Amino acid sequence: MSSSIRKSINSDALTRLAQAIAVAVSATLAGCSSHMPQTEATHTPNIAARAKQKPVWLSEKPVPQIPQDVWERMRQGFQLQDSLGVNPRIEQQRLWFASNPSFLENAGERGSLYIHYIVERLEERNMPLELALLPVIESAYNPMAYSRANAVGLWQFIPSTGRYFNLRQTQFYDGRRDITASTTAAMDYLTRLHDMFNGDWLLALAAYNAGEGTVSRAIERNEKLGLPTDYWNLPLPAETQAYVPKLLALSQVVLTPEAYGVNLNPIANEPYFQVVEINQRMDLSKVAAVANIDEDELFQLNPAFKQRTTLDGPQHLLVPTSKAQLLTTSLSTMRPEELISKRPLKPVFEGANTPAIAGAKRSYRVKRGDNLGTIARAHNVQVKDLQHWNKLTGQNLKVGQTLVMRDTTKRSAGRVSTVVAANTKKQQTKYKVKQGDSLYMVAKRFNVEMQHLKRWNPRVGQALKPGQMLTVYSPH
Repeated sequence: MSSSIRKSINSDALTRLAQAIAVAVSATLAGCSSHMPQTEATHTPNIAARAKQKPVWLSEKPVPQIPQDVWERMRQGFQLQDSLGVNPRIEQQRLWFASNPSFLENAGERGSLYIHYIVERLEERNMPLELALLPVIESAYNPMAYSRANAVGLWQFIPSTGRYFNLRQTQFYDGRRDITASTTAAMDYLTRLHDMFNGDWLLALAAYNAGEGTVSRAIERNEKLGLPTDYWNLPLPAETQAYVPKLLALSQVVLTPEAYGVNLNPIANEPYFQVVEINQRMDLSKVAAVANIDEDELFQLNPAFKQRTTLDGPQHLLVPTSKAQLLTTSLSTMRPEELISKRPLKPVFEGANTPAIAGAKRSYRVKRGDNLGTIARAHNVQVKDLQHWNKLTGQNLKVGQTLVMRDTTKRSAGRVSTVVAANTKKQQTKYKVKQGDSLYMVAKRFNVEMQHLKRWNPRVGQALKPGQMLTVYSPH
């Protein structure tokens, strides 16, 4: 056998031997791993298992739905409901709201002009949205509300506190009634109290009602006696004892109004008003006329101008968002003297008090809360006629929409019949003003025009007082 052949055989033998050794070693290792303690096996990384995991993509996260209703937006921002538990003081107040559902319903209707603005300002400061309900407690959301202590406005500032927070008060302007200025002042005050009482919102609210001095002295008293110093254990005035439970109870009712028999009308989650800059004195009745805005609604948005004239106040007006552009355009083309006349304006529609030629056209601008039924009854026409004259196929109306009407009186003996004076065909009613009422609310309640109510009660000012008697003429 040649040497080359022997070398080839030896090489093959070595290769087979190496393969056999490799197989033996692999079998030994496999046996060892099968007997490895469980604690060691758990530390062996399972790369294959990790590779099979489905990746999580950020884009797959559900996009939160923006609430269409301000009430729902408010609920999502409540921060004071945790750890309340069963509290008889809260339950007592909650029972009152459940027994008087119209209180919150009416306050919500009045507040529908302002709530979206207040909720947005609270969110900007990361403050509890329960505070948007504080004007319900303070003023029933009536910007003209006042108290025996001479507290005024949505947030009920007394004169001294108002001045401290830069709310000017003059013969023509009262910043405590200014919707935006008083809201800023109230949030500044609440924030200051929150910081003063070490981040305790309940103590801050108690101080908003009774004053920081009253709450501080109550805390010092309990500290000396070794007693708890939280809100629920402080010896506070009776009104303040009920004040915080009232807000918390009201918040719980808003959380689930159906459970308490309360019907909260939806409020669109969008700005109700817009700020329009002005650079001259103007009369609000003139502004309302040029922008086709209900005069009382404009005053409800700008109640700080006590004489309905833009004197001593900020150089801007709050107007319904839908009318802001029209007002801006109109102001740019008008002479200053056209906006300061205080002569009474001719109403768009006088209703049954105005003599009307048979078949003559009239117009009516739809207001908040109107429907075809109430409009037809107020103006002595049929719903089907309203639908026919305005080519309406359903019942839906929009605020600000103009309806065409025709007089339905008959021609008699060759003469045109006219509508008889209202007082001869209407029944006189005496109405006692309740807390939170306004001329607008009373007029709406009796389905009468605002200007008629003012004419029937010439000595009544814009700020109604509880207990006042109003004369109202209504159909028999």
